[in-house]
Amino acid sequence: MDGLPNRLRGPLLVDSQGIPRYWATVWAILTLNDAAPSTQEKRLRHIDDLYRHTDRTFGRGSLDESLGSLHQDRLSEILETWFISIANQPVTSGSDELRWQTGFGFVSFIVTWQVKSVSNIKALSDAQAAMRRLSHLYKQLRIQKPRQATPVRSLPSSVVEGLYGLLDPASPANPFPRERTRWLVYLSFLLMLHQGLRRGEVLLLPADAVKTGFDARRQEQRFWLNVRSNPYEDEHDDPRYTKPSIKTQQSIRQIPVSSTIASLVQTYAENYRGRTNHSFLLNSQKNLPLSTESLTKMFAKASSSLTSPLKEELKNRIGRATITPHDLRHTCAVIRLNQLLSQGDSMDEATQKLRAFFGWSRTSSMPMRYARAVFEDRLEAVWSSRFDSQVSLLRAIS
Repeated sequence: MDGLPNRLRGPLLVDSQGIPRYWATVWAILTLNDAAPSTQEKRLRHIDDLYRHTDRTFGRGSLDESLGSLHQDRLSEILETWFISIANQPVTSGSDELRWQTGFGFVSFIVTWQVKSVSNIKALSDAQAAMRRLSHLYKQLRIQKPRQATPVRSLPSSVVEGLYGLLDPASPANPFPRERTRWLVYLSFLLMLHQGLRRGEVLLLPADAVKTGFDARRQEQRFWLNVRSNPYEDEHDDPRYTKPSIKTQQSIRQIPVSSTIASLVQTYAENYRGRTNHSFLLNSQKNLPLSTESLTKMFAKASSSLTSPLKEELKNRIGRATITPHDLRHTCAVIRLNQLLSQGDSMDEATQKLRAFFGWSRTSSMPMRYARAVFEDRLEAVWSSRFDSQVSLLRAIS
C-alpha cells in the first residue's frame, strides 16, 4: 500500500480467510527486515506449511493461540506431529530439512521473545522451562542426514559450442520464432556464461547497467557492469511472482565487460527491448520485466533443441539433459579459474580473483569446489582455446 514504510511492505502470511497470521507477521518484521524478498518468501512459505498443518490437526488459529498463551504441551504436540508429517514423506530432501528448521526456529524465537517481556516471576519461570524443554526435545531432530556438497560440473565444451550456434539470433536452427525473443535469450546466455551472473542478478539489471569510461593508463575505452539491486525500482513494487534479488552483501560488485558484450547489450536495449514502463534490461513479450520462471523455461526449450548426441553427452556429464541458467555460471567459473591458472596465477591468487568476480564471501568454499572441477574436467585442455576461438567476436574479459 502507498504510504507504508518499506519494512512493512514485504510478503505477508495470511490464513484461508485472508486474515494475517499474527505471530508470523511479528516474526517477519523482527527477523526478515534485511533479507532479500526471495528469502523472505521462501522462509514464510516454510512457516505457512506449519500453520496449515496446525489448522488441519488442531483447528484454525491454534498455532497463534498456543504461541500467545505459551501453551507448552500444545506447542510440543504441534511440533512433534509436524515433524512426523514431514519425515514420513516417501522422499525427503534438503528443502524438507530447511522447512523443519525454519519452523522450529520460528516457534523458538516467538517463545523466547515473549519470555523476555513476561513480568510475572512464576510465568517467567514456566515460560523459560517450556523453552528449554522444546529445545531439548526438538532442536537436534533432523529430517535426514546432511548430504555432502554435490560436485560442480561445467557444461561440456561441445554443448557450449552447440548453444552458441543454436542461440545465435540469425541461426535457422534457433528454436524461438520471434526475433525479439531470440535476442532476449541470446543476451541472457552471454551475460551468464561470460559474466558469471546469477539468474536473479541478470533479471535485476537496468537497461543502462553497462557503464563506460576512458582508461588513461591503457589509452582505451573500458566497460564495466554494476551488479546490484536496480537503483531505479522499488523492490517491493516488482510485479514478478518470484522477485529476483541480490543474494548476499558480497554479491554487490563491479565487474569488467568486453567491448563486444557491451555492444550487444546496447544493440538489444536500443532495438529489441521494446517500449516499457520499467527500467529492467530484460523485457518480456508483454513488456513486463522478464520473470524467473520464463527464463528457466527458455533454457529448457533451448536444451530440448540440442542434437541427440549433445543431449547424450550432457546427460553423461552432468546427469541430466536440461541446461539451467546456473549451469552457465558454473561453466564460467571453471573457465575463468582455468584461464587464471594457465596465465601463471597461484591457486590462492586465482581464488581471490574469483571471489571478487563472482561475489563470494571470504569464507565461502565455492572457489575450492570450482578448483576441484577444473582438475576433474577431462576437457580442460581444449576449454580455453575453444572458448576463445569459437567466440572470437565475444572475447573473454581481458
